[in-house]
Amino acid sequence: MCRHLAYLGPPLPLAALLVDPPHSLLRQSWAPRDMRGGGTVNADGFGVGWYPPDGSPVRYRRAGPIWSDGSLPALAAATVSGAVLAAVRSATVGMPVVETAAAPFAEGPWLFSLNGVVRGWPDSVAALAGRLPTRDLLTLDAPTDAALLWALVRHRLRAGAAPVDALAGTVREVAAAAPGSRLNLLLTDGRAVVASACGHALSVRVAEGSVLVSSEPLDEGPGWRPVPDGHLVHGTADRVETAPVGLT
Repeated sequence: MCRHLAYLGPPLPLAALLVDPPHSLLRQSWAPRDMRGGGTVNADGFGVGWYPPDGSPVRYRRAGPIWSDGSLPALAAATVSGAVLAAVRSATVGMPVVETAAAPFAEGPWLFSLNGVVRGWPDSVAALAGRLPTRDLLTLDAPTDAALLWALVRHRLRAGAAPVDALAGTVREVAAAAPGSRLNLLLTDGRAVVASACGHALSVRVAEGSVLVSSEPLDEGPGWRPVPDGHLVHGTADRVETAPVGLT
């Protein structure tokens, strides 16, 4: 499975999340500690999205392993932001390895990522997909479970759902349609972050006016705490709340 993270807080170089920590996202791509039965490396693409002081988020995505990108270290050292979402990908067997399949997925202020898998794909969620506008299906970033989950979450957001409700509702719906799915979803608009822990590891750290949500802790420092399985975490730069998703 994939690894992902989101940060909100005082501006810092992307390298402080992606490259520099002892268990950075770069290291997690080839030496993850807790994949929970879902592969060993994350070599099928990566992406990072960050928010400039004004305007929509900027994305940098590639189809290859994060460790093979010679441009990333300099970019990450020079780019500073107070809101970041990044992911490394381990593709499900049979799904394409292309740049557009790599998170983060985006629309307007939103960035989205999946760490997980939809069981029984695609038949198990065909009925859910059929409820989406035809145009949304024709314009998916890629024919993958992650891209469809993003379309389902986005459809709820467009209808006016709060981010927590959009994420939780999608998790519940997909879990019912495709039992055994692993559904760690991650969503941010640069001001708040919402993440689910459903089948995979997730940790959160709140410190010095910042919140960092990550598949695995980036270091051995204090303050990291695991998000219980079957729960959502909703945080801003100075506050985090955790609540059950409501799975049955």
